[in-house]
Parts: sequence; structure tokens; C-alpha cells
Amino acid sequence: MDEQGGATVASPWEHGLDIDEWAARFHLLGDATRLRLLAAMHQAGPGTASVGELAEAAGITHTAASQALRVLRLQGWVRDERAGRSVRYTLTDSTVHELLHLMGARHE
Repeated sequence: MDEQGGATVASPWEHGLDIDEWAARFHLLGDATRLRLLAAMHQAGPGTASVGELAEAAGITHTAASQALRVLRLQGWVRDERAGRSVRYTLTDSTVHELLHLMGARHE
């Protein structure tokens, strides 16, 4: 209780909640292009989708997909795997994976 008889409320960050980290996650998820790509990658499964396939699934241009995938890769949410001339993308962030499930995304 505080001095006026009200309950004392602890700061969320005192209990391990990283407000800045979650704000950054939601900022990245707030971009429809990135969210479409993440959902398409989630649907396709690990290491199966190329930039072109992801762009087509997301309904965006190859250039827009490449730019958005670069941001997601630099953030550490996705990994690119090269096989010869082909590059395949995989969703690697488990929290994003769980959030996509909470939003209704499913695997094939």
C-alpha cells in the first residue's frame, strides 16, 4: 500500500519485461509487407521459400520482398540459406513464430 492507502504497482521492467524490445518487435510486425513475408515463410516451412516465391505469396514485388527480408535478416528473425544460385529463407525467431500462431497462422 502507498501512503494514500492505494495498492503499490511495481514497474513491469522490474519483473523482466523488456519494454523497448517488445516495442521494437511490434514496430517490425506493424509493417504489412514484413508481416506478409513472415506469414508466407511460416506457411512454407523452414528453408523452402525463395525471394520470388515469398514475394508472390505476399503479393509484393521482388524488390520490396528483398528489402523487407534484409531488415528481418539483420534483426535476426530470418536466416537465408544459399544452395548454388538459389537462396531460401527460414523464420528463426521463436517468439515471432509463436506470435504468428496467436494471430491464426498455421503450417501446411
